[in-house]
Amino acid sequence: VFSTAFFASKLEHESKHCNGKGFQRPGSSAFDRVYTANQNCGHAYPTFLAVLWCAGLLCSQAPAAFAGLMYLFVRQKYFVGYLGERTQSTPGYLFGKRIILFLFLMSVAGILNYYLIFFFGSDFEMHIKTITSAISPLLLIP
Repeated sequence: VFSTAFFASKLEHESKHCNGKGFQRPGSSAFDRVYTANQNCGHAYPTFLAVLWCAGLLCSQAPAAFAGLMYLFVRQKYFVGYLGERTQSTPGYLFGKRIILFLFLMSVAGILNYYLIFFFGSDFEMHIKTITSAISPLLLIP
């Protein structure tokens, strides 16, 4: 919610400083960058919520919560980087993709564990939680 409010305030600020009405503002590269960054963050948010929810529910809550907080920080970095040169937003974008991949793999591990329990009676939940807890600090490495 905080990041969405921040992005919207930046968009409104740039909109007020540009001449013209509506979204068609020729020659306003600052507004275009802010608008594009806001749209990109808005489009990625539902995917983030889905994999965060699945990873926390199906696998382990603590590593999922840590990855979720890291993702919000990275999207902030991406947005601020987008306000400068477009190449400044690339590290935030790639870092965000890595966090989404981690959350997705946590979800898949939780689903596989469910089917292992269902079909074979083997429960690897403690092993999966240990592995994800050990791997989640590696998300801090750029």
